[in-house]
Amino acid sequence: MKGSKLDIRKLIEQSPQISSLPTIFYQINEAVEDPECSFVEIGEIISGDPSLAARLLRIVNSSFFGFPSKIETISHAVTIVGMAQLHDLALATTVVNQFKGISKELMSMEKFWLHSVATGLAARIIAVYRREPNADRFYLMGMLHDLGRLVLFLNISDQMQKVMDAYEKGGTLHEVENEIVGADHAAVGGMLLEVWKLPEMLQEAVGYHHMPNQSPHYPSAASIVHVADIIAHGMELGTCGERFVPPLNAKAWEMLDLPINLLSSIVEQVDRQASEAVEMFL
Repeated sequence: MKGSKLDIRKLIEQSPQISSLPTIFYQINEAVEDPECSFVEIGEIISGDPSLAARLLRIVNSSFFGFPSKIETISHAVTIVGMAQLHDLALATTVVNQFKGISKELMSMEKFWLHSVATGLAARIIAVYRREPNADRFYLMGMLHDLGRLVLFLNISDQMQKVMDAYEKGGTLHEVENEIVGADHAAVGGMLLEVWKLPEMLQEAVGYHHMPNQSPHYPSAASIVHVADIIAHGMELGTCGERFVPPLNAKAWEMLDLPINLLSSIVEQVDRQASEAVEMFL
């Protein structure tokens, strides 16, 4: 029985845990976009939230970055990592923090974030190969691509249990979500990023990652996340609830025009980096 169309915006806005990002993130965002704002000033803003500052220092001192000496202050981290990347890391660790409390019976958060991080790593490698501007931003897109599923688990867990039960009988997970809930996790994730006032490119890359050719303005970004998601599924690194590798969108593959030998390089790099990368956030 098909569910009625879900009012996604209402679902998000009525959920206090996720209806907005912490104020500190918007302060960081404003500072990063201000050309007159110094590294020291951005460091002071982040340091105003000791919990966030501690998480960011743990991330930049992790083996994933592998800096030769310990980074002691946020101001130093900004100069080493760069404002844009530290901004994205702040968003990523904030988001991981926002989605605590989901039942292990519904979703293993460790496996969920492993899949998300693997997708982010693959997306960044593809973006670098294609010489996309700000290729590091694609790591964030990949990491956030399945957030909609967490929104659904957090707010309508009973219906999502019906989705998981029905999915056992066949079909793709996003199709079953549409059938039972009235929206799929990609659309929910895209709307979440819109409510959070994040860039439109992020919204579309997440919102259309299962149908990238339907993205109105950023089909190449959505295609990169789509292919990266499939690579992460194929490598069986973590899970977002899918039991099978989702079907590859032929138009997305054609648009990216990736050489086959790049795939083995992506798999090798993601396999080497994924475990270290996910440990930064958990």
